[in-house]
Amino acid sequence: MKKVLLLLITIISPIYFMQAQDIAVTGKTKDTGGEILPGVNLMIKGTTKGAVSDFDGNYTIDAPSDGILVFSYLGYATLEVPINGRSTIDVSLEPAAEQLLETIVIGSRGQGRTKLQTAAPVDVISVSKQAINMPQLDVGQLLVASAPSFTAVRSQGGDLSASVTPPSLRGLAPNQLLVLVNGKRRHSGAQLIGSATGGSANSVDMDFISLDAIDRVEVLRDGASAQYGSDAIAGVINIVTRKGTNKFTANYTAGFYTNSNPDISDSNISESDQALLEDSDGLDGITHQLGINYGTSFENGGYLNVAGMYRQNEAAIRPNISGATPYGDSYLNNERTDAQGNPIITNPELLAAQTAGDAALAAELQTDDGLLAARGLTARDISTFAGLSPSVLGVVSYDLELPLSATSETSFYSFGDFGFKNTDGFGCFYRRAAQTDRFNFDLYPNGFRPQMINTQTNIAFTGGIKGKLGDWDFDFSNTFGTNTQRLGQFNTFNASLQSASPTVMDLGTHKFTQNTANFDLTRFYPDFLAGLNIAVGGELRIENYIIERGQEESYAAGDAGVFTATEDNQELIGPDGFPLEGLNGSPIVDDNGNALVLPYGGVSSYPVLQYSPNCQCFRGFAPENEADEFRSVTGLYLDLELDVTDKWFISGAVRTEQYSDFGGVFTGKFATRYAITDNFSFRGSVSNGFRAPSLQELNYSHTFTFFVDLDPFDGTLYPNSSQVAKTIGIQQLQEERSTNFGFGITAKLFNKLDLSIDAFQIDIRDRLFQTGNFSATDAPVLEPLIDSGLASFRINGGDISTKGIEFVANYNDRVGEGMLNLNFSGLISDRTFEGANVPDLNTALTDQELEDLYIDRAIIGAYEEGIPNTQMIASVTYTLGKWSGMLRGNYFGEISRIDDGEGTLTDENFPGAGTQGFSDQTFSAQVTSDLGITYQASENLAFTLTGQNIFNNYPDLYRSEERGFYLYGNAQQGSLGAFYSVRATLSF
Repeated sequence: MKKVLLLLITIISPIYFMQAQDIAVTGKTKDTGGEILPGVNLMIKGTTKGAVSDFDGNYTIDAPSDGILVFSYLGYATLEVPINGRSTIDVSLEPAAEQLLETIVIGSRGQGRTKLQTAAPVDVISVSKQAINMPQLDVGQLLVASAPSFTAVRSQGGDLSASVTPPSLRGLAPNQLLVLVNGKRRHSGAQLIGSATGGSANSVDMDFISLDAIDRVEVLRDGASAQYGSDAIAGVINIVTRKGTNKFTANYTAGFYTNSNPDISDSNISESDQALLEDSDGLDGITHQLGINYGTSFENGGYLNVAGMYRQNEAAIRPNISGATPYGDSYLNNERTDAQGNPIITNPELLAAQTAGDAALAAELQTDDGLLAARGLTARDISTFAGLSPSVLGVVSYDLELPLSATSETSFYSFGDFGFKNTDGFGCFYRRAAQTDRFNFDLYPNGFRPQMINTQTNIAFTGGIKGKLGDWDFDFSNTFGTNTQRLGQFNTFNASLQSASPTVMDLGTHKFTQNTANFDLTRFYPDFLAGLNIAVGGELRIENYIIERGQEESYAAGDAGVFTATEDNQELIGPDGFPLEGLNGSPIVDDNGNALVLPYGGVSSYPVLQYSPNCQCFRGFAPENEADEFRSVTGLYLDLELDVTDKWFISGAVRTEQYSDFGGVFTGKFATRYAITDNFSFRGSVSNGFRAPSLQELNYSHTFTFFVDLDPFDGTLYPNSSQVAKTIGIQQLQEERSTNFGFGITAKLFNKLDLSIDAFQIDIRDRLFQTGNFSATDAPVLEPLIDSGLASFRINGGDISTKGIEFVANYNDRVGEGMLNLNFSGLISDRTFEGANVPDLNTALTDQELEDLYIDRAIIGAYEEGIPNTQMIASVTYTLGKWSGMLRGNYFGEISRIDDGEGTLTDENFPGAGTQGFSDQTFSAQVTSDLGITYQASENLAFTLTGQNIFNNYPDLYRSEERGFYLYGNAQQGSLGAFYSVRATLSF
C-alpha cells in the first residue's frame, strides 16, 4: 500500500506544483508608436492555451510564472516575452510585412532568402493564414485567386476531364509545370486530361492535397529543369505542409451556387430556350466540406502533424439549348421496325387516342412537344448537362519528423497522404430517341443521358533521413506515389447488343506509379567571399503505366441489327411483303430496285439496322489498347550559389538525365541578383530546359467506331511505336526543349510596400501535339493496316513561345485601430505558335493539306488564345480586433475559340451569316468579385461568410453554331455563377 501511495504522490505532485505556480498575467498590446493594437493573439509557448487582446488592447491570461508568452498580429513581427513571475506585462510589437519575412525553400538549396532576395520570381501564398477568408475550397482554385500566372480551368463537361482540374503556369501545358511537396517530386495522375491550353496532358491532381495540411505554397515562376528535372519548363510549385502546430483545428463549410441565370432577353436565344434555362430547382451545387488538423511537438525536437478532409458536392446543372428533335417522325408515328421488319410501337399514347377517336389529342401526340407533355417531360429532361459534376473526396495526410538521437543532428522524416475520389461526370450528349442508331425502346423509351464514372485512389508516401556528414548536410529520401482511375459509365448501353446490353459498364482501369530515390549533399562556406553554397545530388526514378481493358460489352460490336438468312437465296423482305428498311427509313434494294438476296442460309447476313457498337459516349478500352510499360530515369546535378558581395548574388546549376526509353538530356541555368540599395535590386536568369514525354503520352491509345456506308470501322489514336506509325513515317517522340529568359526588379518602398516586376520569354521547340485523323485516302500505304479506318498520332508537332510581364505589389500598414493589407498583381502575356515541324510523311497530300491535317488550327488557337493572356488580381484585407474582411477583384482578359472546320454560318450577330466559314469567336474580358468576412467569436471559435463571383457574372454566350454542349465560354471565370458559403472554425 505504501508503494502505491508513494507512486500516486510522485505522479500528482508535479501536476499540483505546476498548477500552484500559475499566475494571472495582465497587460496591454501596442505598436512601437504607442497606438493600441486590439485583437493581438497570445499563446503560452509549448501549449495550446491562449487569449486575444480586447478592443482596448487589454488581455488577461493564467500562465506559469516561468512560462513564455508569444504575441502575434498580422503585419507585425512575432514577439516572445518571458514571464519571470511578473503579473503585468505590456508589450510593443514591431511593424513587419509578414510576407517579406518568409524564408523561401524553392529555387535554392542554399541559405534561406526572402522572396525579394531571390534571383527568380517566387510567389508565397500563406495558406494556413489566408484560407480562412477565402471562398475557394481546394488549393488549385485558391492559387488561381492568388497568383495571376497560375490557371486551373475546371471543365464543366468533357467526360474524364471533369474529374481532374489540371494546373498550369504562364499559359503552358499542365505537364510543363513541376509540382513538389516539401521539395519532393509529386506523381501525376494516370489519365491524359484535356486542357484549355491545347491538347491533352497528364497532370498532378491537386485535390488530393488538402488545404488543412498546407502551411504555404511557393510558386517559382522560372524555368528550373536544371535544378529539379523534367516538367519544370514553365516553373515549379512547392507545397509546404504544416509541422508541429501544437494546435487542433477543425472547420466545416457549407456552400451553394445561386443557379440564377443572367438576363439574356436581348440575345438571339428563343423564348422557349430561355424558359428551359429558367426551368431549374433553385440553389444547386450544394457542397459540404469538413477539415481537421492536429499537430504536436515532441520534447526531443520532433513533431507529428495529421490532417484530414472530406468534401461532398451535389451537381450544379447548366443545361444546353441545342433545340434538337427529341423523337422524330418515325418514332411519333410508330414507323420503326426491328431487324426482321416487325413494327415497334414507340408511341402507344397515339394508338390509344386513335382508338378512342380523339383526333385532336392524336394530332397533338404526333408532335414532339405533345408527346413530351403527355409523358410529363420537359425540354430540360432531354437536354445535355454541363456544370459541376457530383463528387465525393476524402483525404488523410501526415507529416512526421523524429531526431534519431539527442546528440546528433540526424533525423528521420516522413510525410504522405491517402485519397479517394468518386466523380459522376457530365460530358456526354443526350442520346435522343430520334437517333435511330442509338435507340432501344425497352431500355430508354425517351432516350438517355450517359454519364461517366471515375473512381480514383491516390497514395503518396515519402520517407527519408537528413543530417550531417562531417561538414556536409545530407538528405536521403524515397518517394512513392500511385494514382489509379477506374472508369465506368451508367445510363448507357451498347446499341449493337440492344436489350441484351448492360446499362452500367466497366470501361477499364488506368494506373500510374512513380518511385523516386534522391540523395542530396549541401555545404555552405561562409568565408568564401560573402558565402558559397555547393549542392550535389542524384536521383533514380522508376515509372509504370498500366491500361487494363474494360468489360467486353463496352467495346464489342454486336449483331442485334443484323439479318441472317434462314434459307438459301432469301430476300430481305419484311412481314409486310416490302423490302426491309434501314435506320433512315430507306428500303434496302439493289441497283434495279429489287430486294437484296442473301445466297446462303445460316451463313449470309446483312446489317439492316446500323446500331452503334460500343458503350455509348465513351468506348471501353479493348485488348488492343492495353499497356503495361516501365521506364527508369537517372539524374545527376550540381548547384552553386555564391554571394560575391553583400549586394551581388549569382547561382548556376547543371543537370544530366538519362531515360531508358528515349535517351539523355543536359540542361543548365544561370541566375543573378544585384542590390543597388538595401531596398532596390535587379535580378535575371537564363536557362535551357526539357520535358520528357510522359509514359501516358508514349503509350496511351484509344479506339472509337464510325460507319462508312453500311460497315463499321475503327478510328484509333496509335502509339508512336506501332506499325501504323512506322508505316506512315511518324517518328518516336522526343523531349520538348526550352530556352528561358527572365529579368526583373524588386523594391521595398516606404518600409510598407514591396514590389516586384519581372519580364520573361520562354521558347519551346518540338512541343507535343496530336495530329488530325489520317485515312487510307490521305495515306494509301495505311490501307492494308487500317482499311477504311482512321489513324491519329502524338507528335513533336511545332515550336511555340510565350513572353510577358508579371508584377506583384503588396502594401501593409496600420489604418485606424486595425491592420490593412493591399495587394495588386497581374500578368500581361502573349503566346505564339511559331510554326509546324512537318516531316516528310508517306501521304498523297499536298504540303499545305498535310500541314493543315498535321496541326489543327483549333489546337493552335487554344494555345494562343484559349485562356486569358491578361489577368489581374486586386485585393484588400482589413483586420480589426475580432473582425477580418477580404474583398478581391479578378480581371480575366479576352479569350478566343478557333473553329476546326468550315461550315454554314447561321448566327446573324457575327459576320458572314449565310456563307461557308469558320465559326471563330472572341469572348470579352470579364471581372468578378470575391468576399470573405470572419468574426472571431472567442479564442477557440470563428465564423466566416464568403462569396465567390458575388455579383453572379457570366461570360459571353457562345455563338449559336457552337451551342451544342456549352452555352457560355468556360475558360475565364466559368459559367457556374455565384457561390456562397459559411464556415465555422474551431481551434484549441
